[in-house]
Amino acid sequence: MKNKNRILTIISLVVLAVILYYTNKGVDSYKLRILNLCAIYTILGVSMNLINGFTGQFSLGHAGFMAVGAYTTSLLIMPADIKVENFFLKPIISPLANIHLPFLPALIAGGLLAAGAAFLIGYPVLRLKGDYLAIATLGFSEIIRIIFTNTQSITNGSLGLKSIPNYTNLWWSFGLAAFTIIIIVSLIRSSYGRAFKAIREDEIAAESMGINLFKHKMWSFVIGAFFAGVGGGLLASLIGAIDPLMFRFFLTYNILLIIVLGGLGSITGTVIASFIVTIATEGLRFLDESINIGEYTIQGIPGLRMVVFSVLLMIVIIFFRNGLMGKKEFSWASLRNPFSKASKMGGK
Repeated sequence: MKNKNRILTIISLVVLAVILYYTNKGVDSYKLRILNLCAIYTILGVSMNLINGFTGQFSLGHAGFMAVGAYTTSLLIMPADIKVENFFLKPIISPLANIHLPFLPALIAGGLLAAGAAFLIGYPVLRLKGDYLAIATLGFSEIIRIIFTNTQSITNGSLGLKSIPNYTNLWWSFGLAAFTIIIIVSLIRSSYGRAFKAIREDEIAAESMGINLFKHKMWSFVIGAFFAGVGGGLLASLIGAIDPLMFRFFLTYNILLIIVLGGLGSITGTVIASFIVTIATEGLRFLDESINIGEYTIQGIPGLRMVVFSVLLMIVIIFFRNGLMGKKEFSWASLRNPFSKASKMGGK
């Protein structure tokens, strides 16, 4: 059975690659941008779900880790002449001025620095719980943003970075999204994953069974931050320009919205919700603009798109209190026989 599942997984990845190949050739740039955003938010959502959903730690620091990854990746892939153009008020520090790396090493460096920041932050804050942990991680995220705003010779301050090389495409975004899912799923199915879930359900009981709470919380926090940094690097290269205001709490809120809508503790739900939220946010954009119906013109109301989107989300949350998937996961067994016991128990 396991061999069959592996074969089906490989076939599905090949099919995905074929779809990406033809999509990359036959779809306009706007739709390609939306698809890239879907994949990037999948990476961000899955990484945040590892911390909040599987380990049960209410962290709101993802925007800060994304900022670390975005700035690190951008500075490493930007040619020296573009750095000179960006840093016209105050020159960039000499070590960074001439460093230029390929995209993948730059993404890895961004993820590692984000993981390092999470390690430093985790020591004081992971001893907190619930709302206190949320406030502390949110505070550290804001501290990172303020630091980036005031380090003119490293991050270009409030001016941000422009003319970032656009390396992000469907291959990079979907490839790294698939890699993130494979790594997180493998981790969840390991002994560490079982420990994460035990901590989520009851910390006292988990500790009584010999689980080192702080160590496992730290691993979850650092791994989640690493993939947040990678996602931030992909986002920066896709957009082509970043500044500290991009990484406010609203960005963390969007990712939190995805994992709550999909289901805390469900990778499948996070992937589905990432596509729904990203596409719906763009699809409802017409509500902010004027609409012509025959001879009549309905004036657009700025912000109406988000109001309608929020109402729709409220309706979904009311009828699906545990999210679209709850804690269930997709499995080949459930696809073969949706009424079987395996289907009902596959995501638990």
